[in-house]
Amino acid sequence: VQLQASGGGLVQAGGSLRLSCAASGRTSSAYVMAWFRQAPGKEREFVGLIITSNNLADYADSVKGRFTISRDNAKNTVELQMNSLKPEDTAVYYCAADSDYHDGEAHLPNRYEFWGQGTLVTVSS
Repeated sequence: VQLQASGGGLVQAGGSLRLSCAASGRTSSAYVMAWFRQAPGKEREFVGLIITSNNLADYADSVKGRFTISRDNAKNTVELQMNSLKPEDTAVYYCAADSDYHDGEAHLPNRYEFWGQGTLVTVSS
């Protein structure tokens, strides 16, 4: 599976951005698709995921209620709608995919086999 993330940019605090992750290739292997982010000097952290078979989504507590993950089957994309952005949301955002859902460990980066290249989100105060 090849993943291509896009949609990053500069936004003021309180604003919104929508990221997109396009999947190509063996997309049947993308059973779970997730978003992670990595701020400078910090470890990569889980943002949210969606299970493609039933559209069940889960989010990190830090973004719950502000971010929403959805799928566009026609375009074979997963979208990350980010509202009420805060300066601490500034990071490189990565999409990831795996063929299995690792219950209890789905928030760990090493549970994902496929990764996109990342897109930078900068939130100014």
